[in-house]
Amino acid sequence: MNIDIIFLLSALGGYLLGSIPFGLVLTRLAGLGDIRKIGSHNIGATNVLRTGRKDLALLTVILDASKAGIAAVLALKLITPEPYIFLGYVTSTNIVAGLIAGSCGVLGHNFPVWLKFKGGKGVASAFGFIVATQPILGLIALAVWLGVAIITRYSSLSAICAAVSVPFFAFFMTDTTHAFFYSAIALLVLIRHHANINRLIHGQESKISFKKHAA
Repeated sequence: MNIDIIFLLSALGGYLLGSIPFGLVLTRLAGLGDIRKIGSHNIGATNVLRTGRKDLALLTVILDASKAGIAAVLALKLITPEPYIFLGYVTSTNIVAGLIAGSCGVLGHNFPVWLKFKGGKGVASAFGFIVATQPILGLIALAVWLGVAIITRYSSLSAICAAVSVPFFAFFMTDTTHAFFYSAIALLVLIRHHANINRLIHGQESKISFKKHAA
């Protein structure tokens, strides 16, 4: 099969898997209504936590993190590795396909076709994607997220710092191909958090809270 078709199928499969809105599905099954009508109005785990259901928030994190990572691993395992030139550097077809699938999984979470392209901000999905392709970098990102969250209690700031740290460390710890895709994901996270960044600048961003709100 033509390599361009393989990459296209990897992108499509990753996107469709990433588009599954687990946060919305879980809260509706639990009788909590539409998660998009409370808090930040998105379908991510942080907003699920605002319902007071920590178990659902945890399950949402696990499922959202898994989908992009699974897409990346499937492409890595199923596609025959052959030498491939990406951005002038020698890599492998299955590595590129895996990174494409995982990145599109994150993209699908942000812009799911099932919800008129209005999804979450992709933090958990991005984390799962990074863990699946570069576990050490994933642990570094988690450490950055936890550190910033504990100190500031700003979920958005934690996500932004973790996202930006990944391509920085990837530059020293991985290859150009991985660093390129991680940089694209970091840019997407920043763009999706533009409103949060504005609120952080003006001191209007809400902090992580465990109080229950009506859905």
